Amino acid sequence: MSSRSTVAPIALAIGALLISMVSYQCGASLAKHLFPQVGAQGATAYRLGLSALMLLLWKRPWRRSTGQRNWRALWGYGLAMGAMNLVFYLSLRTIPLGIAVALEFTGPLALAVFGSRRLIDFVWILLVVAGLALLLPLRSPMQPLDPVGVMYALAAGVGWALYIVLGKKAGAAYGADAVTWGTSIGALLAIPFGLAHAGSALLSPSLLPYALGVAVLSSALPYSLEMIALTVLPARTFSTLLSLEPAVAAVAGVSLLDERLSVLQWLAIAAIIVAAAGTALSVPRPELTEPPLAN
Repeated sequence: MSSRSTVAPIALAIGALLISMVSYQCGASLAKHLFPQVGAQGATAYRLGLSALMLLLWKRPWRRSTGQRNWRALWGYGLAMGAMNLVFYLSLRTIPLGIAVALEFTGPLALAVFGSRRLIDFVWILLVVAGLALLLPLRSPMQPLDPVGVMYALAAGVGWALYIVLGKKAGAAYGADAVTWGTSIGALLAIPFGLAHAGSALLSPSLLPYALGVAVLSSALPYSLEMIALTVLPARTFSTLLSLEPAVAAVAGVSLLDERLSVLQWLAIAAIIVAAAGTALSVPRPELTEPPLAN
């Protein structure tokens, strides 16, 4: 296999992952504007419910059959997706977007730590840890963090780690259809919470355009792109590349939600970007050519 044919799928996967992160944070910013009308629970129900409907109508996964079935991984993937989205939106009620994503990132970071075997991997991980330490204003009297919001964000990190691990297994068994089925399963978890909190407000026609925007930007598009990345990149590489997520979230919070960051927090973003770039550039060639979705 030529080096060009080896590098091209990796470049495509990294590009898909970057686009998914930008889309995800734009959708999260839009969803936060829905909180006064339907709450975080209603926004989650919009996001996953409408995303599932769109994906089911577009992909029609029931028309395809596969000889390999892994129902446990698929349901675990979908439930992890639903729980992750719900607790993440609950965290956004009281803490800034960039901070919430930084805390949520502890899940993928843990996967990166456990999967690392080379000294250079730990250098990048330590740089990420340093960036996160600067990003979180835990000791700042000017910006106290709500402890409940922090706990929700950390719980989202656990869900994110499960989403990565189980998504890789579900993708191996169902291919791109794993996203559609997983989103549908996640919607089954989220919609009852949304109905219990918002009730008939979820049916307001004036909210539908915003709800559709959230569904497309936060779930349908990024999860489809992430599945492309998951099927090509090893779990460790995928997880560490996601260190860009807090930086993207911070920029989205500043530009779309008028959230403000300190100089130290911008330095943290720079550290995280350097760590992510270093990880991408230092992936060894043998790892790049391992079979997709290897367990």
